[in-house]
Amino acid sequence: MKRLSILILIFSMCVFVFAQDIEKEAIKKLVLTAYVDGLQNKGDLDATRAGFFPGFELLMFQNGMVNKLPIYNWITYAEMKKAKETNPLPEEELTSCDFEFIDITGTAAVTKIHLSKGGKKIYTDYLSLYKFEDGWKIVSKIYYKLPE
Repeated sequence: MKRLSILILIFSMCVFVFAQDIEKEAIKKLVLTAYVDGLQNKGDLDATRAGFFPGFELLMFQNGMVNKLPIYNWITYAEMKKAKETNPLPEEELTSCDFEFIDITGTAAVTKIHLSKGGKKIYTDYLSLYKFEDGWKIVSKIYYKLPE
């Protein structure tokens, strides 16, 4: 009986870890597609719209104040920039992303990522996400811009 209980416990832990890994991979894919490629590298803005909650706000700490940038303003800005550029970004101008961690509790998650351009780190971002019926959505962001 004791062995059965231990086996059930081990099996349950494996299922939990496997489920967490699947959720972390879903979050990574969302961040890379909707945020890094969609907004930073001027990619598929429909993927950006799908990956961000409509009420998303970027919180920016500037001059001792916190300002908000809603996602629809950010997408409009990205569309205007993309319309002005006739060629895709060269490789050295593409933004890359390294995940430091993803922490998930139920339907809430946070991730800390580092954005780089040309091999140089430029931002550290903290993204908050919720899991809705149709999947994970980015709901807010704060960041730190690294000194140049």
